[in-house]
Amino acid sequence: MSKGVEEESSLSERPEPRRPRRLADWINPTGERKVHSLIDKVYKRKNLEIAWERVKANRGSGGVDGESIDAFGEKLEERLDRMHGELRVDSFRPLPVRQKPIPKTGRPGEYRMLGIPTIFDRVCQQALLNRLEPIFEPVFDDANFGYRRGRSTKDALRKVWREIQNGCEWIVDADLRDFFGSVDHEKLLTLAAQRVADGRVLRLIRAFLTAGSYGEGRLFPTERGTPQGGVISPLLSNVLLTPFDREMRRKGYHLTRYADDWVVTCKTRGEASAALEAATRVLEKLGVQINPRKTRIVHVRHGFEFLGYKIKTGKGLRLPPRKITSSARSGGLYAFPREKSVQHFREQIRAKTRRKAPVTTQELIQEINPVIRGWGEYFKRAHVRKLFNRLDRWIVRRLWSHRHKRWRCAGWRTLPRAKLYGEFGLVNLVGLIPSLKPLRRAFS
Repeated sequence: MSKGVEEESSLSERPEPRRPRRLADWINPTGERKVHSLIDKVYKRKNLEIAWERVKANRGSGGVDGESIDAFGEKLEERLDRMHGELRVDSFRPLPVRQKPIPKTGRPGEYRMLGIPTIFDRVCQQALLNRLEPIFEPVFDDANFGYRRGRSTKDALRKVWREIQNGCEWIVDADLRDFFGSVDHEKLLTLAAQRVADGRVLRLIRAFLTAGSYGEGRLFPTERGTPQGGVISPLLSNVLLTPFDREMRRKGYHLTRYADDWVVTCKTRGEASAALEAATRVLEKLGVQINPRKTRIVHVRHGFEFLGYKIKTGKGLRLPPRKITSSARSGGLYAFPREKSVQHFREQIRAKTRRKAPVTTQELIQEINPVIRGWGEYFKRAHVRKLFNRLDRWIVRRLWSHRHKRWRCAGWRTLPRAKLYGEFGLVNLVGLIPSLKPLRRAFS
């Protein structure tokens, strides 16, 4: 490994020599003094106002009480006064979250359950998060890229990309079994208590974890898990998995994790097998299980999926080297959107452009533009030129079909592409690609 690449590498690539007595000690490895008085900083009026502004900016629907963001804002002073008082006298009790089933892409009839707290509870969670984040952020490992300020999916992908280019071509492609639904509350609270000694804050965390959920006219108790959709859930998931990150780093493995999605890059298949065994043991101690049906060890030439991408080495080019004018090379490393990501994008566009949608073409374009732009911006630096071109043509045909209420039509006459992209401002996926020439290195 060259000196330049070594300087770029994440600290998670260097083994941690010291091993703590227990996995929980990774949350406070230096034995720092715990935070004892924290609840008064949570219910401080200024903190509650900041929490409200962040919740309002994120928008989102209401919870089981039916109160919307706008309705909460109309009675803001009254709501914040009530929250301040309940937290101060330790009488705050969160309501159950509202269940919202989200269809799983490519798996008809299967759903993942989103838990949506009330706006009142969401503001309280954000106020708690504002105070907990600075306490736990310093102990999170550099292998962890999920839900952290200044870190993104692209940073995680760059790290994996560098490791593969440096010879770590065997991949542990793992999947956790129902992670957010199976979190052990006691283990999580034990870990949180390594840094926070304020019993009222720990009771508040427990209250959010055990608030239950409401759906189909029934109340469901919550004995395990942390609801997907809760403001504080991402931080709690990072707290629970930090001992896993740190222990894998101590053993010298190249782990890259984003929430419950993680991979380990290795130089040999034997090293990959040992890494998977070590990961399984550590996660079981934390009360988390690996899904054996979706976990595999694979060489990069066969490809693996991570954070919505399929990453693999190419099969090679048919042209002789003297005729290749781009940076594409035989056996080069490529990334492109995985099939499920493409299917999900098409499903979103298809749902919004159904022929009976009671909107004008211009209104429809304004509605689908954020979806097109968001998806395109995420994948624009991958190997997507042909895919983007195909999807652009498909979207135009969907708009023609919506206007004329049938698929085979003369939409190219009434709505030519120049008009759609020019006058109506339709986002063009191909136009988002920074350069139409093949990139020398993806994610650079």
